[in-house]
Amino acid sequence: MAITTVPGTRREPGRPAPPYPSGPRRASLGRKVRDNLTGHAFLIGAVICFAFFSWYPMIRGVVMSFQRTRRGVTTWVGWDNYERILADPSFWAAWKNTFSFTVLALVLGYAVPFFVAILLNEFRHAKGYLRILVYLPVMLPPASALFLFKFYAYDPSDAGLFNSILTALRLPTSQWMQSAEMTMPAMVIASTWMNMGGAVLIYLAALQNIPGELYEAAELDGAGIWRRIRHVTIPQTRLILALLAMLQIVATMQFFVEPLILANGTGTQDSATSVAYLIYQHGFFQNDLNGAAALGVIMLVVLAGFSAAYLRLTAKQDQD
Repeated sequence: MAITTVPGTRREPGRPAPPYPSGPRRASLGRKVRDNLTGHAFLIGAVICFAFFSWYPMIRGVVMSFQRTRRGVTTWVGWDNYERILADPSFWAAWKNTFSFTVLALVLGYAVPFFVAILLNEFRHAKGYLRILVYLPVMLPPASALFLFKFYAYDPSDAGLFNSILTALRLPTSQWMQSAEMTMPAMVIASTWMNMGGAVLIYLAALQNIPGELYEAAELDGAGIWRRIRHVTIPQTRLILALLAMLQIVATMQFFVEPLILANGTGTQDSATSVAYLIYQHGFFQNDLNGAAALGVIMLVVLAGFSAAYLRLTAKQDQD
């Protein structure tokens, strides 16, 4: 029988050439190539967007943090920008305010959406209306929502919403954003109201995936609502709770709009200055782009440390 070889190919003497691929096999190979090309075409668009709008600015910021630009001349200065930033007293005040905001946001802004989701999950009627009502602040522009708080809720006079409520309850009123002690809690309250809608919907989706048999078994054992939450709801939503906790830490440590609008940037006695606002101040008011880049790199390292700790903890929990 004659051996058919592929034209233009070489083969060793005495070894038969491979036959032509069959028709169905060739068609399957072509389909796989087309499918991979389509997938890679979609992937290339995302990679290009990340490269130009995320990775390149990040790398460029790291490079700029070791440079100094004066009158269009750029020179390498090593760690000088970092030493200058660390010697600035406002740097430590900004980090103190940032950590205070993050801790208060975890105490209030992390717990409130979870319990609101549990409450909404117990309703049998008007669920859709209540979800829209909770999610409505998220649909508002952040500036509009914060101006609403600044000029309506946090009015230091008795005409302000919160002071009116305190007066009706015969409690002492507050100066809110004009008070150094109340600035941070006031910003946390406004941020929680403005952003909790998305977290509530995520929690609701997780709660609805919990098997009802677990709650029925807990009720048969005589467990009250708090024991059901502790022994059924929280363990069943542990992964979602951990993920949203990490996302909230990363988001709250970059808070910027709240001090900019509610406290005019710094607040009374620098009680509202955040690290993100300090970066904005260095870059746009002091024309110190290299110092702003150094601040951004420091924040990147801190957030990367939190993310690494979260990944390590979740990996241990998965192994257990």
